[in-house]
Amino acid sequence: MNAAVIVRQSRSIERIVTGRPTSDGAGVKLTRIFEHNLQKRLDPFLMLDLFGSENPDDYIAGFPDHPHRGFETITYMLAGRMRHRDSAGHEGILENGGVQWMIAGRGVIHSEIPQQIEGRMAGFQLWLNLPAADKMREPWYRDFQATDLPHARYDDGVEMTIIAGQSRGLRGAVERPVTEPLILDLQLPSEVTFAQEIPTGHHAFLIPYQGTVQIAGQRVNEGQLAILSDAGDGLQMAAQQDSRVLLVAGKPLGEPIAQYGPFVMNDEAQLRQAMEDYRAGRLA
Repeated sequence: MNAAVIVRQSRSIERIVTGRPTSDGAGVKLTRIFEHNLQKRLDPFLMLDLFGSENPDDYIAGFPDHPHRGFETITYMLAGRMRHRDSAGHEGILENGGVQWMIAGRGVIHSEIPQQIEGRMAGFQLWLNLPAADKMREPWYRDFQATDLPHARYDDGVEMTIIAGQSRGLRGAVERPVTEPLILDLQLPSEVTFAQEIPTGHHAFLIPYQGTVQIAGQRVNEGQLAILSDAGDGLQMAAQQDSRVLLVAGKPLGEPIAQYGPFVMNDEAQLRQAMEDYRAGRLA
């Protein structure tokens, strides 16, 4: 397949970020790529975690019941099996190459528990903010298996999986009219250049999770987050070796962000209400 993309002005790298090792849930070891300090800069995205280990002690306890309100969670499983259950009655198994997409909305309590006792478990979790008008909407959930996600292979050897948004005439598994998220998983052969249109004004970042890429002469190594400048109508990047890259972009909301742990609202009063609702058993 051949799908030419013309980028007149490629975005450059504004900043490279190295995540910090931490743990979450019941002791799951992960790398927090970004959170509070970059929420305004990367609006509408709130947080990105990368997890990956062959050691079951690093992941086996998973994420027992915990609440969320006011945003969406997107979990992309690269390897392993995880079971989701929530207080809205949703349940599903997330497996290799699959995506779990949940809108917490007005509130949900859920768990994510590994369904394996050995082997590699790896993936990303991305938090996407909801506009103020939608923060108290009904929760929603769906599992997408790898075969549910649009996938294309091009003549130059590039392979692309579209988790959200649109690219090269293909529509992803999910579209959102307000934040317009674009989430692509790219497999790039060594020395191949990839181009992608990104609407002006959308915030964008990428992370090579295998290999190394170069953008406007600047190198981005495996595990580093590259925040892209806002200037330009797209991106051109060249793989320095066989690489896999998660590319993310979205339309900023430009709204106030107030966060307390698993609750993301617009002001402190709404956060206090969320905590009160949770303690009173009204969240779900």
